Amino acid sequence: MNPTPFPEDAPANAGSEEIMSAQFASLVVQQTNLALMLLGRLPHPETGQTRKDIEGAKMVIDQLEMLQVKTRGNLDKDEEKLLKQSLTALRMAFVKAVDSPSAQPESKSSAPPGQPAGSAEAVPSTETAGQPAPPRSEDESRKKFSKKY
Repeated sequence: MNPTPFPEDAPANAGSEEIMSAQFASLVVQQTNLALMLLGRLPHPETGQTRKDIEGAKMVIDQLEMLQVKTRGNLDKDEEKLLKQSLTALRMAFVKAVDSPSAQPESKSSAPPGQPAGSAEAVPSTETAGQPAPPRSEDESRKKFSKKY
């Protein structure tokens, strides 16, 4: 029986380009999984629960887009394909998460008791730390996020 399919010093034999390519792929996959978890598509690895953080997911997607722009022309075909496919999948998942009815739990909880959640924009905003909070309506947040994707 063969002890190992790879020599023990395989990482030492790999060129620096191969190592960097593997690290790049690992970074993209890690950020993709984080965004999917924040969109409620994957469970949290420790708790097993799903949660939605649309703002956090948008930030991670924006970081991957920045990475795509900043590395344009410097990636090999496989790296470019991985980044493009990851961003496409994340954009689709983002749109589905924003369009799903449970995507806006904040707007439903922001309405005072006795008022329907849809009338939250009619409520005057309260000031915190001297700065007025912007009114948040469901339609406004959809336009804000779905315009780009």
